[in-house]
Amino acid sequence: MGDETSNAEGQTYITRFRIPRPMWDAFGRVSTRLGSNRTARLLEHVRADIEAHGDDQDRADLARADEELAERRSRKGGRPPKS
Repeated sequence: MGDETSNAEGQTYITRFRIPRPMWDAFGRVSTRLGSNRTARLLEHVRADIEAHGDDQDRADLARADEELAERRSRKGGRPPKS
């Protein structure tokens, strides 16, 4: 959907997409009012679309992505020291 930026293995993929600033700002305020944030709400939407419309490969990729997110979140508080 936009220019994609690749990361080193094990890092979350970064992608850019175009959205009007007022819409992005409004989405941020709505997300806050709902007790969430834009990233969490976008991930929820993407996950729901994959679950509703994806095939076996899409669901397998979703499962791998969820594992990556769980592993990354378990490291919150900092990366392990480089050896």
